[in-house]
Amino acid sequence: MRNSRLARSFGVAVTLVLIPPIASAQVRPDPAASEVHAEALVLDGHADVLLPSTPARYALPGGGSRADLPHLTAGGIDAVVFSVAVGPGGRDPAAVAVARAEADAKLAKIKAFAATNADRVALAYSPADVERLHGQGKIAVIIGFQNARSIGKDLSQLDAFFGQGARVFALTHAGHNDFADSSRPGEGPAAEHGGLSDLGRQAIARLNDLGALIDVSQLSSDALAQVLKLTRAPVAATHSDARALIDNSRNLTDAELDAIKANGGIVQLTPFSAYVHHTTPAERERIGAIRVRHGLPAAFVGYTDGVSALPESKRDAVTDALAAGQPRGTLSEFVDHLDYVAKRIGWQHVGIGTDFDHGAGVTGFDSEAEAPNVTAELLRRGYSKEQVAAIWGGNFLRVWREAQAAARP
Repeated sequence: MRNSRLARSFGVAVTLVLIPPIASAQVRPDPAASEVHAEALVLDGHADVLLPSTPARYALPGGGSRADLPHLTAGGIDAVVFSVAVGPGGRDPAAVAVARAEADAKLAKIKAFAATNADRVALAYSPADVERLHGQGKIAVIIGFQNARSIGKDLSQLDAFFGQGARVFALTHAGHNDFADSSRPGEGPAAEHGGLSDLGRQAIARLNDLGALIDVSQLSSDALAQVLKLTRAPVAATHSDARALIDNSRNLTDAELDAIKANGGIVQLTPFSAYVHHTTPAERERIGAIRVRHGLPAAFVGYTDGVSALPESKRDAVTDALAAGQPRGTLSEFVDHLDYVAKRIGWQHVGIGTDFDHGAGVTGFDSEAEAPNVTAELLRRGYSKEQVAAIWGGNFLRVWREAQAAARP
């Protein structure tokens, strides 16, 4: 399907095979959906980067990335935001240095990915770049930044990452930092700054001035509301779902969805099982039993509740056990969230951000290779090919253009 598009762009026979088959893909053949998918500019608004130090639970079973070049190509992905992300941790100078080293390693890997596959992949710094590369049959790679813990309190490092090519910026991940409160405070206080800190407010102004796209996924509700009040450009929630369907703090409330629409922004839904799957009593009992075996209370809201309070030497093993026992969501449940948000705030404000390689994946959409399944399901539910194209990429590019237009020298 997308191999044919690439082949046409290089003026060669459409039977050219560009990649080996992807064993993990379960793409259902659907000629009509394949044609719509091939015509759209398919953009994933958020994926992570695997490093040698990344816990194995984030990789495919047996190892490997859900968002490597073979999977991207097999799924017809035309553009992807790879995030220079770090997780929760300390904020002392030593911890910040470790986090910064991780961020720098991910940034270097993203650039190396483009450089070593230059005939098929290139970095994009603007929506115009994405469209140009799409016309050339290349995959556009956009650099994102997530969690200002990696820069401590140094606001100037936002400029430094922008200078290195980052264009999408999220201030938080799990855990509060010196810029903002997180929607997942962990074992700390529910709020530290009451939303954004003074430093965080300065960061929003600076990101607007740079023309960066501000990512509000993972912010606390107060922080998100304050960003929307301060920003002079539309924002993106690059990997969130609907709290009306699943009551998880990582999901957005109806009021937050409405506020993002009023801002002109976009909500990109993520196929993350914990955020889209309705856990059954039997599944909760199974997870509770795993938690008890590892010294945690059986009752939970999020299945990893309490893990961060365990000794650091035990956290990975406990998280691995819980991840292995976590129930899987389905493609239909994922699209339920997309459909809900589209009906609530309009399909013009909806997109897709997979969070692949950081725990996401549902049955039917477990890697980039299965992206055509999403197109098929949207068409089955009555979305037009124009709406599908907007959801996959057009809406994100519109919001990004408006963020760039807000830049000030």
